[in-house]
Amino acid sequence: MAAPAAAGSGEGPCGPLLDDLMPWSVRPLRTGRRWVTAPDAASLRARWERLVRAGDAERERLFAPTRSRTPRTPVAALPGQTTGTGRFAREPGPCPEPVRILHGPFDEQWLLPDHRLIDVARPELWRVADGHQLFAVEHGRVPQDTGPALSVTALLPDGHSPAGRPGRIRPLYRRPGGLEPNLAPGLLTLLRGRHGDAVCARSVLAWILAAARHSPAGCVVPLPADTAHWSTGVELGQELLRLQLRGARGGERPRLPGGRRPYVRAAVPPVPSALSYDSGEAVLALGTGRISPVPAGAWEFRVGGVRMLELWFERRTAVAGADGLEALRPRVWPQEWTSELLELITLLALLAELRPQQDELMHGPRIGAQELRAAGVLPVAAAARRPASVLDHQEEGPDGQFALL
Repeated sequence: MAAPAAAGSGEGPCGPLLDDLMPWSVRPLRTGRRWVTAPDAASLRARWERLVRAGDAERERLFAPTRSRTPRTPVAALPGQTTGTGRFAREPGPCPEPVRILHGPFDEQWLLPDHRLIDVARPELWRVADGHQLFAVEHGRVPQDTGPALSVTALLPDGHSPAGRPGRIRPLYRRPGGLEPNLAPGLLTLLRGRHGDAVCARSVLAWILAAARHSPAGCVVPLPADTAHWSTGVELGQELLRLQLRGARGGERPRLPGGRRPYVRAAVPPVPSALSYDSGEAVLALGTGRISPVPAGAWEFRVGGVRMLELWFERRTAVAGADGLEALRPRVWPQEWTSELLELITLLALLAELRPQQDELMHGPRIGAQELRAAGVLPVAAAARRPASVLDHQEEGPDGQFALL
């Protein structure tokens, strides 16, 4: 993998770098222990109960200590969460309510939001996660990767990369309440001067989602000089946003037209042994279970070279090597997983159909680095790359002390 362009370099081979257009970014979360996330919330509650009932020696083993976290590590509460801050070994407290997160590009899972259990939780993300926030998740690049460069979610993302090449998490807003867009200073003014006063932070995000591409220099986003081209891309990006938000923020959940919607033709068995695809029949098989029609675009949809449907299935059925608390998982296939799979198939199929339109956005005249520099967009000020100070309330620190930031 080629070395990324230096911060503030401003221009990749196909346009400015996403790192300069959305300058504040955060590295992926690092849980340190896999048992704190799961595809179902019930397993997390069972793991918590098993852990708190264990004796001291067994609890230490089940906890899976790291250099960052042990049952005796003092840590502050996660912003927005009411979990305990007493040392876990002494006062674990009640099980925190699991929260929905985006695990990797398109897999919605659950997380125990207890800072005492997570090595690197990225509190700066939790501080700005609210009903207005959207997160752009940049995917790490691998050679010959033709998949999307980023995805967008209303959930808190963990930023994990399917190919093991970590990208970055970029909130759309630097402050709660949809305040202070995370855009390079001067970018909105420049784009409004080019394309009209209707340009806003969300429309810029829509264009980025539609037009972003991997390059050896990093994720690049060509900016169009033509207003008709801009409008076409924003409209496409808004549709991509609608699909990826999956009904969040008052939107509609993804749906394929009648006659093309996937259905369960044969029930998924209690323990599906393998996942396979028959392109001739457009059938996805989960052991003896059958789902169809499944478009080839959904089956072949990859991020970082990894098939999303295969990865989703593997995360729910892989038992080899699972031990300790991670081994506490559903013994039979839950019906909810089938519903989630049908929605994921629909989402990936629709995204695949829009891919040719995204490729067309690479054509046409562009706003170049010289114009970006003349408008003061480049180079990006160092302050724009740092999180805003958003501590407007007291956050409980270790052992009940209030955090001072």
